[in-house]
Amino acid sequence: MHLDHLSFAVTPEGLAASAARLSEILGAEFADGGVHPRFGTQNMTLPLADGRYLELVEVLDHPAADKAPFGQAVRARSEAGGGWMAWVLAVDDMAPFEERLGRKAVDGSRVLPTGERLSWQQLGIKGLQADPQLPFFVHWQGAGPIHGTTSPSDLSLKRIVIAGDPDRVREWIGGRVEDVVDGLEVEWTAPMGNPGLMGAVFDSPRGEIRL
Repeated sequence: MHLDHLSFAVTPEGLAASAARLSEILGAEFADGGVHPRFGTQNMTLPLADGRYLELVEVLDHPAADKAPFGQAVRARSEAGGGWMAWVLAVDDMAPFEERLGRKAVDGSRVLPTGERLSWQQLGIKGLQADPQLPFFVHWQGAGPIHGTTSPSDLSLKRIVIAGDPDRVREWIGGRVEDVVDGLEVEWTAPMGNPGLMGAVFDSPRGEIRL
C-alpha cells in the first residue's frame, strides 16, 4: 500500500481563503477538486510528487454531510478550528481490509470541473472518528496516477508527523508503517491532547517547509 493523500479540513475562513493561505505557505496552487455528493463535502487539491496529493476539504450545508461519517468528520474538524484531519492509504484490494476490520467499504465519487467523474471505495472513517491517529483506506476505480489533479507541483512529501502510538497504528494497518507502506517516513510524537496527524514536512525549491 502507499500514501495516497493527506486531508486538511478548512478553517472557519472557508475553502477559498484557506486554499489561498496554504498556497502562499507552500508556494503552489490548489485546484478545484469537485464535490463529493455522497458525503456532503467538496475539496480542492494540490498534487505532489510520487502520485500523492493534498486535499483541502470543506463540509457543505447538505443532508448528506449529517449522515455520512466522512462529512461528520470534516465538520467536526472544521468546527474545532480546522487543520490536519487524516492520512489516507491506497490499497490494491479492499477485501482483506474489510475482512480484518469487520466492515464493508463504501463507494465514493467526485465530479471534476471538467465533468470527469472519479470513483473509489473507502474504509475506516469510523475508526478515524474514534481515534484520529488512524488512517483510512481507499481503492481507486479506474483513476489516473494523480486522481484527476493537474500535473505534479514541485513539492514532495518528506515525512508526516503523528501524535500517537505506533503499535496502535500497526494493529490497524496490518504491520509497521515502515514495513507495509511504500516510502513513507513517519515522525512519531507523544500526544499532548488528542492523538492524530499533526503536520507534514515537504521538500520544495525554497527548501524544507513544515506545515
